[in-house]
Amino acid sequence: MYRVLIGLGSNLDSPVHQIKTAIERISSHACISMVKCSSFYESLPQGPQDQNSFINAVIALDTELEPAALLAFLQSIEQSQGRIKTRHWGERTIDLDILFIENQIVDIQLPDLIIPHPHALTRDFVLIPALEIAPDWRLPDGTLLSAALSNCLKHDLKKCVLPD
Repeated sequence: MYRVLIGLGSNLDSPVHQIKTAIERISSHACISMVKCSSFYESLPQGPQDQNSFINAVIALDTELEPAALLAFLQSIEQSQGRIKTRHWGERTIDLDILFIENQIVDIQLPDLIIPHPHALTRDFVLIPALEIAPDWRLPDGTLLSAALSNCLKHDLKKCVLPD
């Protein structure tokens, strides 16, 4: 069983709904147990600025799935929710990224799976929600995830107040 942090983001077609739908689909897998979900945060786009702001969240889950199988499952959810890659760091209905898997380092050339996620430690829209639900998370080298927050790029992150 692995503890995993997954990043979720959306800026198209009712982003809050897209993220909630993805969380429901992830939770429905027989080999996944949902542990916790962060608050939702609004952030400026990472890439081209001619697109809507993103809604982001991080979930913690326990799973027996190996990293490649988990990635394939997450990609199937992205496809089912209409994700189409039109440009690098562009708009999307849903983006699901494996951020961290306990203290593991994973580098699988195909299907391009690198853990910890190569950009996770430089993005406040990843770190802040991750630390909200896993404040004592340690990176594979043993350092606390919170140490990366002072080095991340700032993007004017705003916590969202969602109706129940």
